[in-house]
Amino acid sequence: MTNTAIQNRGFSWQFNENNQEFAVQGALRPQRAEELSTCLDELKGAAQRARGRLYLNVRRLVRMNNVAFKALAQTLLDTVAKRPDLNIHVTTSSVVGWATQKFSSLQDQAPAIVVSEYDSDFYPGQNFLEEGGFIPILRTQTNLTWHHEKTMLARHGLKPNMLVADICCGIGDFAVLMQKEYEPDRIVALDHSKSSLAYAREVAAEFGIKGIDYVYGDASDMLLEDDQFDFVTCRHALQVFDRPELILRELFRICKPGGRVYITNEKNSHCLGEPRADSIQKTYTELAKLWAHFNMDIELGPKSRRYLLDAGFDDILMESFMVTNLDGNPQDFADIIQSWEDVYAGQMAVERGDSPEQIAEFRKGFQDHIFAALHPKGYAGWPIWAASGRKPL
Repeated sequence: MTNTAIQNRGFSWQFNENNQEFAVQGALRPQRAEELSTCLDELKGAAQRARGRLYLNVRRLVRMNNVAFKALAQTLLDTVAKRPDLNIHVTTSSVVGWATQKFSSLQDQAPAIVVSEYDSDFYPGQNFLEEGGFIPILRTQTNLTWHHEKTMLARHGLKPNMLVADICCGIGDFAVLMQKEYEPDRIVALDHSKSSLAYAREVAAEFGIKGIDYVYGDASDMLLEDDQFDFVTCRHALQVFDRPELILRELFRICKPGGRVYITNEKNSHCLGEPRADSIQKTYTELAKLWAHFNMDIELGPKSRRYLLDAGFDDILMESFMVTNLDGNPQDFADIIQSWEDVYAGQMAVERGDSPEQIAEFRKGFQDHIFAALHPKGYAGWPIWAASGRKPL
């Protein structure tokens, strides 16, 4: 059972009895503590009904003045003083850095209050895929996929003058290409990698790129308004998260009714090449197992339709394309594969506990894929599934 109350002062709260979670979101900026009395009374009531542990979720609390914090903090401290059998777990977000700092002070006053950042480790492979060796090669990768997606996007609903969001935008290069080709009114490009966003902003400043707002955020719990965007993109990202349905829930929420969400994902076991096809196939089959070990799904591509339907979208459009060594300079394709080998057969395989012999065999397939890409008579391919769904009116 869920009880919800919404105020007209820029914030709302919700109590989910099943999860024993009290969530506050928006902006808490009262002049006097009495302005929060209804919300605080609801919080006290939630604490009375909770057993064992009460969760206070402030991940989407974007602003809070000292009046609000003192009133909320006193309510929490009074609650655990009266209820020695109750623990309160406060969940903050690294996206809203001040919240962790403020609420953590309560732990020193009351051991029954615990504070943790929900997204301090955003997803299982974050340290491999965000801060690893991918940034230098991402622009090349996007250029090769853009060869296909440039015209596909129109089929999936992207038009000029739209309000667009590019979620999990990485280094922002896809947002730049969309801006140049489709001329949206505005693009909000959001990502959780500070290094990627820093690179994107540096490039935008260097080339005088306007009209793209680069935003740091948690894709599974965004500080963006409901029903805001005409077209939302999220590329090569759902496959990285251990709970992609949470991302899709947020993509659905921020999309306008009648708008569309466009996603791309891979099925790397279908990577191919000639010559040396058997070795290539063996390595990419093993790669899928490696990702699964870290709770990521590099095979998600063909599952996109099911995920979109489960998230509530209709009018699903789905197609696939093969990025190949013939789409441009074959060396570009080879460079991408080399970057994969460096990360997958490097840090990831080591952390899984692979032996040197296993890693050597794993690396061989990547090198054979590069050989196929650069061979004068060779062919190398990397398959991608693109899908979009409409948010019902």
